[in-house]
Amino acid sequence: MSTVLSNFDTWKHFLSDRVTQAKKMGLTEDTIANLAYEIGSFLDEKVDPKNDEESVLKQLWDVGDESERKAIASCMVKMVEKS
Repeated sequence: MSTVLSNFDTWKHFLSDRVTQAKKMGLTEDTIANLAYEIGSFLDEKVDPKNDEESVLKQLWDVGDESERKAIASCMVKMVEKS
């Protein structure tokens, strides 16, 4: 996982692949967004940011409440869907 997180573009590509796989499995947008939220929570608790982009995301995550964190996760999913 640390290799994937060392470069933000690599992380976005990895996340995009996982979102594509989830859609092919028939998961709903809400389910995918909830999974992204759970991944964000895990990363926040267990992984130190590896680059400037991740540092900004962590800072936003840390100041956000649950609904704001879910919005961040949902936006991350949307961002990788469009790239």
